[in-house]
Amino acid sequence: MRPIVTNRKARHEYHILETTEAGIELMGTEVKSLREGRANLTDAHAVYERGEIILRGLHISPYSHTSQTNLDPRRARKLLLHKREIRRLIGKVREKGLTLVPLKLYFNDRGLAKVELALAKGKRAYDKRRAIADRDAKRDMRRALKERNQ
Repeated sequence: MRPIVTNRKARHEYHILETTEAGIELMGTEVKSLREGRANLTDAHAVYERGEIILRGLHISPYSHTSQTNLDPRRARKLLLHKREIRRLIGKVREKGLTLVPLKLYFNDRGLAKVELALAKGKRAYDKRRAIADRDAKRDMRRALKERNQ
């Protein structure tokens, strides 16, 4: 399960509370384009519409070896989840003010495209600064230990 694309910005912007795996409804040559690694999750987010969870903002570039390019690269794509999973996720989103953010897009063992969807809460600016400071401190500690051991 090697990720096609990951949303690194999501871990900086949100506190990740839990994750779930969802299938994604693709059309035409989008699967071939994903196999080439031509996708971008940066501005993607999931919303609830008419009993379904829809992924918006996922950009899948048109497949390079086709003459047919009539699909919008940024179109909304339906996520494939069981009804009880949808109800559970939407209940948490409405109740606690959380959001659904895609973390990574990958092919599973059977070759099916999957999205790792996270239930997340937005970080405040001071949380982001603290996370950066902690990361820098850990890096400095590792560097100091490495120098001491040499």
